[in-house]
Amino acid sequence: MRRKIPSTTALISFEAAARHESFTRAAEELSLTQGAICRQIASLEEFLGVELFRRSRRGVKLTEAGLSYSRRVATQLDAVERDTLSIMGQQGTNVIELAVVPTFGTQWLLPRLKDFQLKHPEVTVNLTNRTRPFLFADTEFDAAIYFGDADWSGTESHRLMGENPVPVCSPALLGNKTHLTAEAIAELPLLQQTTRPYAWRQWFISQHLNIPRDMTGPRYELFSMLAQAAMHDMGIALIPPFLIQRELVESRLVIANPQALPSIKAYYLMIPERKVESASLKAFRDWLIDQAQSYSSE
Repeated sequence: MRRKIPSTTALISFEAAARHESFTRAAEELSLTQGAICRQIASLEEFLGVELFRRSRRGVKLTEAGLSYSRRVATQLDAVERDTLSIMGQQGTNVIELAVVPTFGTQWLLPRLKDFQLKHPEVTVNLTNRTRPFLFADTEFDAAIYFGDADWSGTESHRLMGENPVPVCSPALLGNKTHLTAEAIAELPLLQQTTRPYAWRQWFISQHLNIPRDMTGPRYELFSMLAQAAMHDMGIALIPPFLIQRELVESRLVIANPQALPSIKAYYLMIPERKVESASLKAFRDWLIDQAQSYSSE
């Protein structure tokens, strides 16, 4: 059955005219005559059975329906343009579209990715932030790195590493002490992470303490936000050391207590079953697992 879609030329003409609220300026942008723009929009209105512009001697103005439709059309045309440029840029290369949790991607994966590029120059790895599982069939992703329990239907999972976060703070908050006891930490502002709301409670329980205020304190979505807050003396945070290696080396953050919170969940590489035989994905999988094992052994 033929799709109920107007012509691309009409949509492009309408989007330009709606953006400028001027047929003349749309014609100049698209290198067409004003008459051609008028005909394209008239044909679109006839196709839709809806008036998109109000015409007057002063010019044209979008109707409510025209304003709503223009926003949707602009979004879809932008998406088509992005997809087109992406395909044009992939000619002659093997591309892996990887979904990755943000802080892990920027703090741990990216600093190591050059090594993969040197070993496999024929493969390009594109990174996009995704924090939760999704249906691979509904996206263009070839694989994903996420934090969880590997319960992701239709995928092959490869465990990379746990988090094992430790309490960290600024050197100023630590003062002249080498470390803080769990009781002393309980008296400080506790920086919380939105996606791990029970982290401090679990850490205090592992230290055989019951702290009534263990879930109070400002909440931040990303570990990078927690690190920034801790560096600015706003409190103490539970952060995996591998995500703040530079901050620790440069003494912008210090480990306040060496006791880590054991990880039940972990970071996993998830590959959809329909793509497990991909040569480029196999190469990336083997490299990534080797990098994770090397880091864990260190």
